Amino acid sequence: MTALTLSSSTAAKVRADAVVIGVVKGEDGPLPAPGVEAAGAVDAAFGGRLTDLLATLGATGAENEITKLPAPEGFEARLVVAVGLGSAPGDDTAPATETLRRAAGAAARALTGTGHAAFALTSSDPAAVAAVAEGALLGSYSFTEFRGEGNDGNDKKGSPGGGRRLGRGRKEGARDASAPLAEVTIAGLDSKSAKGSELKAVAERAEVLAQEIARARDLVNTPPNALNPAEFAALAGTAAKEHGLKIEVLDEQALGKGGYGGIMGVGQGSQSPPRLVRLSWRHSKAQRSLALIGKGITYDSGGISLKPAGSNETMKCDMAGAAAVFAAVVAAARLNLRVNVTGWLALAENMPSGSATRPGDVLTMYSGKTVEVLNTDAEGRLVMADALARAGEESPDAMVDVATLTGAMMVALGKRTFGIMANEDSLRDLVHGIAVEVGEQAWPMPMPEDLMEGLKSPVADIANVGDRMGGGLSAGLFLKEFVADGTPWAHLDIAGPAFNDGSPFGYTPKGGTGSAVRTLVRLAERVAEDGLPG
Repeated sequence: MTALTLSSSTAAKVRADAVVIGVVKGEDGPLPAPGVEAAGAVDAAFGGRLTDLLATLGATGAENEITKLPAPEGFEARLVVAVGLGSAPGDDTAPATETLRRAAGAAARALTGTGHAAFALTSSDPAAVAAVAEGALLGSYSFTEFRGEGNDGNDKKGSPGGGRRLGRGRKEGARDASAPLAEVTIAGLDSKSAKGSELKAVAERAEVLAQEIARARDLVNTPPNALNPAEFAALAGTAAKEHGLKIEVLDEQALGKGGYGGIMGVGQGSQSPPRLVRLSWRHSKAQRSLALIGKGITYDSGGISLKPAGSNETMKCDMAGAAAVFAAVVAAARLNLRVNVTGWLALAENMPSGSATRPGDVLTMYSGKTVEVLNTDAEGRLVMADALARAGEESPDAMVDVATLTGAMMVALGKRTFGIMANEDSLRDLVHGIAVEVGEQAWPMPMPEDLMEGLKSPVADIANVGDRMGGGLSAGLFLKEFVADGTPWAHLDIAGPAFNDGSPFGYTPKGGTGSAVRTLVRLAERVAEDGLPG
């Protein structure tokens, strides 16, 4: 993981390979970021010609635009990296925190292969420092577990086709040009003032958050032949031991005996049997409890309702909800949040075989409700329904589920925004507000009761799919049927932003993104501090 330090040294005096500054779009070209002393100091070091130099190199100051130029005389670093912040918000007005977060991420990605960079993007405002720290650390992420030369072909997990590659065989001391930025220093801070302890606290939180988002990204990026339900559960067990969490794992025998018809029905077509993992953090002084439920389909072929060609290649990401929940529970423990947080990881592999659930089958769920399976590719709601019903038995103060649930939500909101549904408007609004606060794109969605008509079944209590139009909303209505009466519940459909199959942007890499982790952690903090609305 990239190292993070805070420094009161000026950008010019930090012993680093590069200095990162912010520039904004001016009427006649890029200008040093307003309200940031370091940007002005860098301009002065260039003899006031920074704007002309950047313009000559084609820079405009557009958001996340990267321009590199040699450092001026007197700098310890050899390189200055100017990152665009977009239009100036106003004279002496600092950029928004999400703008800083994305800019820091873009700069960190541009410095791949670099040992150490000093970020001079902000003053000593704690929120801005936190944003820069998060952005730089998240932008430095790289998943290299399965890359490298010198692999002996032996898979320590025993999966076919080779395995986890453990090294590149480079000469000692050689720097990998594709390695992530190794060290980040946020420079020019007033760290010795009364703000010093607050700055240290936000930096430590940023490190925990970035590390846990990296955990979620790693899980999503891991190939399905190296991460089946049992292996996912084993990783949760390792983390539980390390961070003082309680864990309970229900295997296929326990699930069958316990009547978890949804999880068993989805997993019965695979040679890798399902699991339900209960992972919990408890604080001795907590007065409130929060249940988080994550969809964990470690690979989704669609089952008998097989996905069409071209739709299978990224289906290792269908466990992103469980990954987010796992990471959020560990983060709650590491941050010592005064709230009891229980994570439920509903893990299964959805495969077609002679033992797989068929369209037309009827499953008896953990709650006792029966479901007619009309489409086996609508499997996530089946495992989530069992986990929701089980989580509700513990009477948490609120439940939030996270799932890559429907393509329909991507049709509605695109690939970067997740939808939020809830059985209480106040909870939906709270989660949406928190998502905006932490920089995750999200949008509140309705729950129209008329769509329940499409979920009616002539042979069971409910069908697992309804009308095609409004499919993301009817999926949420299906889940609501398994939420205990009187329990506040919210549903996050992260199908779009959970996996980036395009080019990296800001602090978001290609592949797994760690979507919803920041929202879940901030929600847990808010519940610990203020409770729930209403």
